[in-house]
Amino acid sequence: MDKLSRRSLLKGVGTATLTVVAGNCRRRDEESGKTRPHYVFFTVDEAAFIEAAVARLIPADDTGPGALEAEVPVYIDTQLAGAWGAGARLYRSGPWAITAGPELGYQLPFTPAELFRKSLRALTADLRQANRGGLAALTADEQDAYLTALETTSRDLGGVPSDIFFASLLEMTIEGFFCDPVYRGNKDMIGWRLVGFPGAYANYYALVDQHGIAFERPPMSLGQDRNGIVHSVGEEGS
Repeated sequence: MDKLSRRSLLKGVGTATLTVVAGNCRRRDEESGKTRPHYVFFTVDEAAFIEAAVARLIPADDTGPGALEAEVPVYIDTQLAGAWGAGARLYRSGPWAITAGPELGYQLPFTPAELFRKSLRALTADLRQANRGGLAALTADEQDAYLTALETTSRDLGGVPSDIFFASLLEMTIEGFFCDPVYRGNKDMIGWRLVGFPGAYANYYALVDQHGIAFERPPMSLGQDRNGIVHSVGEEGS
């Protein structure tokens, strides 16, 4: 993974991935006094790795907030805890052709939840064995180097090639940054505001005869009520 500026990443993605689901429960951190996510799927060690990783994939910079501020880790967590993570619509009867090439698509026998659990367990053990603490304990350059190694090799992570895990993590990070907030990622429409995407306006009738003008209204979520509050999937009133 080359050193990614968020600007270069978003240029490649475009206005990009506007899909999927996540969760947004919260807890109080007694020591710091800060409100932090409560994870449904991730263990403490797994959450720490994911938070550090997504913060390098889409960092906060002079263009605005990044993946942590958009609550991408919470999005990934609840995806993995739900039906998608359990492989509800995933073909799992084989045969498996792991080395057959990307044209065949996903070729592992694991559900998304299994893929992340196995990979994160192996990565946590690897960092501990090297006496490096967790990913968050490394410098930014060291984190980039560690993630680059995952992306560019196929080292075994409990049966999951590291490059496949990295690709899955990157894909879900982008999804969580750009999804409709109704799915509990893209907090405060951070991703949409960054690229100028208007969101889910249902009616553009007043603008039908107006051509070549900028659409300057703030973005709107599918689950947004008349008071501007976004009701996430599964919430009362959504």
